[in-house]
Amino acid sequence: MLKPGPVAVIFSFLCALSVFSGESSGLQPGQRPGPYTFVLSTGPQRGKLHCYICETEDRPAVVIFARSLTDPLGKLVGKLDKAVAEHQKAELRAWVTFLSDDQPTLDPKIVEWGRKNAVRSIPLGVFEDTAGPPSYRLDKSAEVTVLLFVKQKVVASYTFKAGELNDDKIGEVLKGLQRIVQK
Repeated sequence: MLKPGPVAVIFSFLCALSVFSGESSGLQPGQRPGPYTFVLSTGPQRGKLHCYICETEDRPAVVIFARSLTDPLGKLVGKLDKAVAEHQKAELRAWVTFLSDDQPTLDPKIVEWGRKNAVRSIPLGVFEDTAGPPSYRLDKSAEVTVLLFVKQKVVASYTFKAGELNDDKIGEVLKGLQRIVQK
């Protein structure tokens, strides 16, 4: 039997260390999104805590977790807003959860950002923790995380660091919608 050399031992140690370092890319395909509540900034339930995961059941849905109010995010949400209208028969749902430890300050900025980007049907709100819901294990360096799920299972997960969300990436997310509205 061969004994591992020092390089193999160090490599194995580093691999094990990376697995247990706490860094994670969030929910992956096949995993179930857990319930969480956030304070709504828009819509008739403005100012109240709500859990969209709880009421989505088996319907197709898109949840976006974001750490900042950017123009590319506004473009993505605007296109998703249109997709929700186009896929009413499939009962497609979508919402944006901004991550912040200062909901009162962020709230009016979200309202203005939603108006600027003509967001009509997608609820916008704040989860009051910059790390996001604990069970989601969101990447701390991600500016935007998009989860597509149906039948209570994640089908696709997209993570974008600052500056990575662009027209091509928005196109990838929108293309992924077909995987959940046709199931």
